[in-house]
Amino acid sequence: MAEPKTLPGANGKRHLLGRLFIWTLLLAAAVLYLGPIYVVLSTSLKDLAEIRAGALLDLPHELNFTAWREAWSSACIGVRCEGLRPYFLNSVIMSVPSVAISTLIGALSGYALSLFRFRGANIIFALMLFGCFIPFQIVILPMAQTLGFLGVANSITGLIVVHTIYGISFTTLFFRNYYVSVPQELVRAATMDGAGFFRIFWHIMLPLSVPIIVVSVIWQFTQVWNEFLFGASFTSGGSQPVTVALNNLINSTTSVKQYNVDMAAALIAAAPTLVVYIIAGRFFVRGLTAGAVKG
Repeated sequence: MAEPKTLPGANGKRHLLGRLFIWTLLLAAAVLYLGPIYVVLSTSLKDLAEIRAGALLDLPHELNFTAWREAWSSACIGVRCEGLRPYFLNSVIMSVPSVAISTLIGALSGYALSLFRFRGANIIFALMLFGCFIPFQIVILPMAQTLGFLGVANSITGLIVVHTIYGISFTTLFFRNYYVSVPQELVRAATMDGAGFFRIFWHIMLPLSVPIIVVSVIWQFTQVWNEFLFGASFTSGGSQPVTVALNNLINSTTSVKQYNVDMAAALIAAAPTLVVYIIAGRFFVRGLTAGAVKG
């Protein structure tokens, strides 16, 4: 018995309903995620009188950047921190070398583990992979002892060492999985032409690694910039990163709670990672899938 033919309009209607359903879900997700950012931004642009008198979702009557200036450049007295500028610079000084060094070491180790077969390579990779799953709390005490032994405790240099070491496991995983998809013929041809380990790495592998370098840099920068536990445990006073200073500012004891300053400070602390993902987010997704198919 012949099956009844589907009317052309039925498929189009189902397709339209499916797209409408998807767009509705996307719109709901956008409202869910962007709603808090809207509240934080609008609150940071209001004065305290307007915050108390108005509703949470009201737009500011006029743009007021006083809270932003106070959050950025107010003084820090004792344990009460009211300005993020010096700590923001600390985080920049900490993040740039941590990201660069861990990415370079991860690229070298991933290159060695994927394209050069030697005894124990799989064991070494498994141990480095295990490092990705070690909780921060477990390494605080031995890391503090190590930093004291090296003479870099309570300093930005100490944080650079900590984040570099902790990031190598992740960057090695990224680069190793990416380099596995690189044809072995490239390495063999370069070896036959007399190229050594580092020449192959600099002239062949690195030019092919732009997508995964972007992934590694974005991942590491986000982890280092947003990290709080190491900064609170290994630094104090003027050596603290911006996340710790933000916590101190929000929890500082004042007679009047300055919600607008707190919101402005939160946006200042989060701005670098937001900018990175807005500019390079699409490259992050492309880089993650770049080595998914071999050949």
